Amino acid sequence: MTNEAIPAACGCAVVEDGERKAVGVDAEIKERNLKRLRRIEGQVRGLQRMVEEDRYCADIMTQISSVHEALRSVGRELMRNHLKHCATAAIRSGDA
Repeated sequence: MTNEAIPAACGCAVVEDGERKAVGVDAEIKERNLKRLRRIEGQVRGLQRMVEEDRYCADIMTQISSVHEALRSVGRELMRNHLKHCATAAIRSGDA
């Protein structure tokens, strides 16, 4: 396999070293998502401590719900970016 980047059908990703890579990602959105994911990572570590400390189950479930919603928020942002760039480009080019 070559190291040459090959455009993907949707025009928003390239295949490089056998992996698809996003090319239409706004740097600000990417940084915002990374910040959210780091915060989520801290929340998950907090959950681990809660379990280790035998905290009350309902309190743990409340925190799990918070983590779940935070992940959904990142997913919505990724989907919004995908629809704005990749899906729109695919529809315009007839690849959808």
